[in-house]
Amino acid sequence: MNSLRKILFPFSLLYGFIISIRNRCFDLGILKSKSFDFPVIAVGNLNVGGTGKSPMIEYLIRIFGSNYKTAVLSRGYSRKTKGFLMAHDGCTARDIGDEPYQFYRKFSNLTVAVDEKRVRGVEKLKELKPELELILLDDAFQHRYVKAGFYILLTAYDDLYPDDLLLPAGNLRESVSGARRADVVVVTKCPSDLDAKKKDEIIRKLSTSFKKDIFFSSVDYDEHIRNDKGDELEIGALEDYQVLLVTGIANPATLVGFLGDRKVDFEPIKYPDHLFFGVKQLKEIESKFNGMSKDKKLILTTEKDYVRSFRNIDLPVYYLPIKTKIMGEDEKFNKLIQDYVRQN
Repeated sequence: MNSLRKILFPFSLLYGFIISIRNRCFDLGILKSKSFDFPVIAVGNLNVGGTGKSPMIEYLIRIFGSNYKTAVLSRGYSRKTKGFLMAHDGCTARDIGDEPYQFYRKFSNLTVAVDEKRVRGVEKLKELKPELELILLDDAFQHRYVKAGFYILLTAYDDLYPDDLLLPAGNLRESVSGARRADVVVVTKCPSDLDAKKKDEIIRKLSTSFKKDIFFSSVDYDEHIRNDKGDELEIGALEDYQVLLVTGIANPATLVGFLGDRKVDFEPIKYPDHLFFGVKQLKEIESKFNGMSKDKKLILTTEKDYVRSFRNIDLPVYYLPIKTKIMGEDEKFNKLIQDYVRQN
């Protein structure tokens, strides 16, 4: 434990005590959780930071979106509005948040809404869209006022929750015992060559606090980068380009590693997660881009960053689409969730 963590550790103990009392109050019914008579699936994590929640939500949308009338409800982190708001033509990422806006623009048959109060959000969605058959809750593992029917807990391969400490000494929102509320745990952002020995080691570590099914997933990058102007380039073609990689996500390490493996010549600029780029940031990016020496050059970013800050910028900006890929046991994983939805 480094010196800063040692200084902050007593505050983590206090924070953990407060959170444990809160959770105990929900467990005893002193604080009320509301259940619903239709399927509600919650995706979340124990750690602060990027564990791949948005790609997992998109994975679920692809499973259910064509067969069930599906909605996604999010808090709408970093949006400039308050209260309940349903995505509609003309809304922007500033209205509903970058991730909900990404879902809305990507899936035409999907209902997307935001509300910092999830119970109200679920009730409002069913009031306005009584035909809905399934609601997906984004980043709602700690939002216990809603009692979801199925919980998917994510933990990143290189940042497993048993290896972390509670806030503020570490990045845990609650103690590892909170994992017991989950129905499945998914270890995300795994290397594609993850072997059975390493899987078993991780399963043993997680099994101290979780006794149900544990799955592993990797990031499946598209073979093309694209933008809203209809421009598209193969990843292989980037060998001829100088690339300015701009990210405003919690953990861009997987993307950085992917581009490095593909021998892409890139210079990274990292901004805080969910940051809406203003004049200052855009000038920085433009200055960096103009200072690059090659004739063939472009700006590459994530899909989330693109829809939030780059859609109307007069620069050659592309994004790299990604998907979550369940490693080896996708049929078992899909069946667990589909059985829950069918039975409810």
